[in-house]
Amino acid sequence: MKKKKLPLKDLKPNDHSGHSHDDGHDHGGSPSSFKTYIPAMISFVMLLLGIAFDTMELSFFKDPVRLIWYSIAYLPVGFPVLKEGWESITKGDVFTEFFLMSIATMGAFAIGEYPEGVAVMLFYAVGELFQNAAVNKAKGNIKALLDVRPKEANVLRDGDYQSVSPETVKIGETIQIRVGEKIPLDGTLLSEKASLNTAALTGESKPDTVSKDAKVYAGSINLDSVIEVKVTNEFEDSSIARILHLVQNATARKSKTELFIRKFARIYTPIVVFLAIGVMLLPYLFVDNYVFRDWLYRALIFLVISCPCALVISIPLGYFGGLGAASKHGILFKGASFLDAITKVNTLVMDKTGTVTKGVFKIKNIKTFDWDEQNFMAYLMAMEEQSTHPIAKAIMQYQTETSTIKATDVSEVAGKGLKGVVNGKTVLVGNKALMTSNGIEVPTETDTIVESIVMVAIDQKFAGYVVIADELKEDAKHTIASLHKVGIKRVMMLSGDKDSITQQVAKDLKIETAKGGLLPEDKLKEVEALKKNPEHKIAFIGDGINDAPVLAASHVGIAMGGLGSDVAIETADVIIQTDQPSKVVKAIHIGRSTRSIVWQNIILAFGVKVIVLILGAGGLATMWEAVFADVGVAFLAILNAIRLQKMTWD
Repeated sequence: MKKKKLPLKDLKPNDHSGHSHDDGHDHGGSPSSFKTYIPAMISFVMLLLGIAFDTMELSFFKDPVRLIWYSIAYLPVGFPVLKEGWESITKGDVFTEFFLMSIATMGAFAIGEYPEGVAVMLFYAVGELFQNAAVNKAKGNIKALLDVRPKEANVLRDGDYQSVSPETVKIGETIQIRVGEKIPLDGTLLSEKASLNTAALTGESKPDTVSKDAKVYAGSINLDSVIEVKVTNEFEDSSIARILHLVQNATARKSKTELFIRKFARIYTPIVVFLAIGVMLLPYLFVDNYVFRDWLYRALIFLVISCPCALVISIPLGYFGGLGAASKHGILFKGASFLDAITKVNTLVMDKTGTVTKGVFKIKNIKTFDWDEQNFMAYLMAMEEQSTHPIAKAIMQYQTETSTIKATDVSEVAGKGLKGVVNGKTVLVGNKALMTSNGIEVPTETDTIVESIVMVAIDQKFAGYVVIADELKEDAKHTIASLHKVGIKRVMMLSGDKDSITQQVAKDLKIETAKGGLLPEDKLKEVEALKKNPEHKIAFIGDGINDAPVLAASHVGIAMGGLGSDVAIETADVIIQTDQPSKVVKAIHIGRSTRSIVWQNIILAFGVKVIVLILGAGGLATMWEAVFADVGVAFLAILNAIRLQKMTWD
């Protein structure tokens, strides 16, 4: 059953204030949209002129002219906020930031402090513009994905290539991609080879060279020559569409910190409104020369200072920046909650094949007895040419200078190997059981080899063997060392491969604990046993197919190379779009940097507000200090959050 996908056109900034901003206006959403800034510019110019007229004490600039002037200056930035506040009230949500800004600025007008009333609303509006500009900057990497969505596909129909919309191409059809064009749909390569730029999908700038029958993904750019691809997924199920869908949903999954601040703001706002009323009225009972206007002014300052804008803007923006920075490096978090979760991981459990190894067999060693290596391999390859086993494919990669020879009468010996005739000689290719069952003596040195071994006997005499091993990924050793440096106390390897090979790989990588020969349910039991200790915060890294149960059971499930795996997309919490395990270390760094910036913003916002609140209640702070405590702090917090986009974590 297909999952319903969100339309890609709906990819837009989430509401970062906790309240709806959809008033039909663009609140600074597009940096290129100059009209967005016009209301603030009008208010700013009129405010400066009004202050200049006040300073020069011009005769005409008295009430009601002065009131009308500042009212006109107020409306371009104030009307949208007043409207938003009123709509919130009609929906039963009274104590919002719009309500605070509205009563504070209208109160300033009521006591004749027109310039300050305009200034507060103007700087609040400017803060909103900065917020939206910052959101757009954080979304830059995500929007870049929209640009790589192909607009057309050249599909082979009726013997000719036709340019059609990718949505109309069916599975099994052949498409052609010219040099410089984007692959419109996922598929398998029909051409002999292709050089592809996969930066939009994986974050890797290095071109990827693939051979015939390899999987290729929508959004990749063809760099070399014209290629043909057989379509394997419909457009809506393509890799680029799934990534966009994933990122869309990621911004909706809030972290605990973010949810706490939202709830806190809803409790905090009504409290400060009643405290402001107290600041205005209670001194009447204790102060001899009580002047209502002075205490009202202090209460208004109190309201402006206490507006939770800096918190409700900068904290979600911090997490959004973290999600954007991660996607830039080919790491997809399914939500802000997992940015938090990955910072707490202290135990890392990993699969072997496809995670720290390439999952591709390769010849590690060739040993012959009384045979020239080239001739020996020619006989072996003649036999293995008849097999489709992965080990046979590895052997066929060997470059031999000997002329090609063919095997005849090849038959398979169940569970043991192959038997056939090459150049009139009887050849046996397989494991030790095949050799011993045919009375061939096997050298004892083979008993110490833990990797896969292919033995060869020619005319009833042991001719040699080939050691086949899965190759470690280039960054595997560096990754394990780096994991310890970032505070991962325990690294454990669980593999379905035989235990001897698993132990050898673990030894090479300096992994403390390793277990091989495990079924998926065995891996699950191991992780469940670790989870019984509440101190263990477990991340599991796997390929997202056989490891799906463990990915789901872990505190953080990480899918390696999950770009083409539906199971990885569905099950994992974090998806590494490349096959590089080192990206897991980078994901931890990004999570920690995001958490650090979020807490810096919380401390900054609360610290400044508390200081200025005390000064305001004591009559030592004016409305201008209040503006800094609100909009100024929000602006500083936004700039701090933007830093995430500049970090490299290299």
